[in-house]
Amino acid sequence: MKLLRYLCCLVLAFALAAPAQAQLKPVPELTGRVVDQAGMLDASQRQRLEDVLADYESKTGSQIVVLLVKSTEPEAIEQYSIRVTDAWKLGRKGVDDGVLLMVARDNPKALRRLRIEAGRGVQGVLTDAQSKRILQDVIAPYFRQEHYYEGLVAGVGAIATLLNQEQFPAPQAKQPQQQGDVGVNLFGLIPFIFIVFVIVMTLFRRRGGPPLTPGGQHSNWESGAAGFILGNILSEASRRGGFGGGGFGGGGFGGGGSSGGGFSGGGGSFDGGGASGDW
Repeated sequence: MKLLRYLCCLVLAFALAAPAQAQLKPVPELTGRVVDQAGMLDASQRQRLEDVLADYESKTGSQIVVLLVKSTEPEAIEQYSIRVTDAWKLGRKGVDDGVLLMVARDNPKALRRLRIEAGRGVQGVLTDAQSKRILQDVIAPYFRQEHYYEGLVAGVGAIATLLNQEQFPAPQAKQPQQQGDVGVNLFGLIPFIFIVFVIVMTLFRRRGGPPLTPGGQHSNWESGAAGFILGNILSEASRRGGFGGGGFGGGGFGGGGSSGGGFSGGGGSFDGGGASGDW
């Protein structure tokens, strides 16, 4: 009799668990560096951000991907983003230099709406604390005003600035640029180079103190101002067609790159490092 009751309870447990599993949102297909299932960007914004991320990857080898969904219910954003990174495998195999910036627009606050998932290889510079600051101090102020594109560009700029502090292996040699892409206005680059240099120095320096080491406990974002300015520079540069074929050299952002052809992760791995937030 006891055995029969146990079997009945076991069957009931499986019957109740099956619908819950069936309700999980499927992981979307990785169609590009910007996957917008929530309609938060228009076509031109999506393409500009795609171009910036493609150019960054071509110069550094690191993959930053943006995923925008309506909701992750019934899962919290952390569980959903882990399923995404397990499927997409962003970053290079063995280097693990992938980053997922994810937004779940309609999630309730309890499930969180913002997430940075950091690959194993980038967690020395993109720490949990730094990821939290990017979400709260850089992205959230834009999102509260429904300026989603500007917030994403600012967030990507802040993530890339941190990743550039790490010495990752150089990317594989890329194909020579087409003739139409090689023109660079060096005089036009000078003010951008100077401004970005000042921003980066400010971003990693405490007030009145020496430069910070990655992951230091006293990291200061200057109330997010550096992230905002960097985001605006990148946004304006991509809107005008970029900095030209030369960009800032290895590790910098250009604006003319195009994803071109298919796109996939490189076999990188994740272990749950990162942070979640809201706006």
